[in-house]
Amino acid sequence: MSPTQVIVIVLVVLVIAALAVAGWTYARRRSLRSRFGPEYDRLVAEQDSRTAAERELRDRERRHAELTLTPLSPESRARYAAAWEELQVRFIDSPAETVGDADELVTRLIAERGYPTGDFDDQIAHLSVEHARTLTHYRDAHEIHLRNSRGEASTEDLRQAVVHYRALFADLLGEEPVAHRPGDEPVAHHTTDEEPVAHRTTDEAESHRTPADEPDGHRARADEPDGHRPPEQRNPERPDVTSR
Repeated sequence: MSPTQVIVIVLVVLVIAALAVAGWTYARRRSLRSRFGPEYDRLVAEQDSRTAAERELRDRERRHAELTLTPLSPESRARYAAAWEELQVRFIDSPAETVGDADELVTRLIAERGYPTGDFDDQIAHLSVEHARTLTHYRDAHEIHLRNSRGEASTEDLRQAVVHYRALFADLLGEEPVAHRPGDEPVAHHTTDEEPVAHRTTDEAESHRTPADEPDGHRARADEPDGHRPPEQRNPERPDVTSR
């Protein structure tokens, strides 16, 4: 074999090896981007290089694999869902306190699932492996929670914090904590423990009517002929919430 042939063979082997390494690198990068989603882009922007960011993400995967994660039992899931629904009801009367309660409830759920809850950045790193797509919500909620502790958050900020907490809460829970409908975030429309009327469908609103809802102060009987029911009286200044 001539020296030229040896050189050609060596060059071919080197090219093949380089292509194999490039393919392997691309596959790993694609896997990381698929798994971490927006967290991948965020870390690439924060780190000095893409390689450093990917090294950090692989380290997160390694540390995550060392955790002993626990799925929620049906009883625990129902308990957390009920606690969240109660929390949303309390928002109207005490929004600032409710945001603190939401942070505590989410932290308790994180701990029960088996994630560490000490340092917030460490907590984010562990959660990012399986819950990366809701971490932006969690970061935003946490930032508002900190501003709220300093008395710097508006009521709208507090409402947004609860919405953000709910995103991670539902992700960890594996389901929406309460039935989700458009506009189902905490809003100032009620003062009782019942669900806000603005969030009910027309049929639900009818099922929750009280005697005071009838014009004459008496609940209309289901078997009473329509012609004998007094016409509904509306307050012209009160919007028809069921048509929203």
